[in-house]
Amino acid sequence: MSDKPTRARAPRNTLNPELIVTTALALMEAQGLEAFSVRSLAKELGVGPMALYTYFRSKDELFDAVRDHLLGARRLSAARGPWQEQVRTIATGLRQLLLEHPCLLRILASRPLKGQETAAATETLVRALREAGFSKENAARAHTMLFTFVLGAALWESQMNAEKQDREGRRRLRATMESLSAADYPTVVDLADELSRTSGGDAQFDFGLNALIAGLEPLLN
Repeated sequence: MSDKPTRARAPRNTLNPELIVTTALALMEAQGLEAFSVRSLAKELGVGPMALYTYFRSKDELFDAVRDHLLGARRLSAARGPWQEQVRTIATGLRQLLLEHPCLLRILASRPLKGQETAAATETLVRALREAGFSKENAARAHTMLFTFVLGAALWESQMNAEKQDREGRRRLRATMESLSAADYPTVVDLADELSRTSGGDAQFDFGLNALIAGLEPLLN
């Protein structure tokens, strides 16, 4: 008789959308989005893959459910105060969420935006802009600009953080900077420390966000 432990199966009638989504999220964060599959999720839950298709018709639909679960948990739509503060609240909250859950970052970068949770955060932001006096066109453009800024900043910071945690990656980056010719790239070499220090982090994000908000303010005049 084999001593190999058997995987515990989900008790009968306990499989539900919430359990599937939270288990999928845990797997995505442990394995990475690229390695995630419905088959591995079914194995983790101790059920057959077809049991999951009863609740989600495709992997993309499951990705959307994970996205909405994370966006809903953070309540990005609860911003209050002047429009500038609402922009800061939503933008900083979304950035924090993306850095805490890189799988969400990958989903948002690769999947079209839809769903109630996404619409809730959008509603709060565009309503704040419209009530402040922005035209429909400018409110829509400001929303898109702010969202893509947060997404791009978080993606860059996530990649830089991963590289900095990798010893070999840090060595390669340091070697690249040290190999630059001061004759060919005098300004880059002169600003090497500053460029490294501003590759991510709260201060850099706030710098960019404040610059965007300041750039929007004249559109109200």
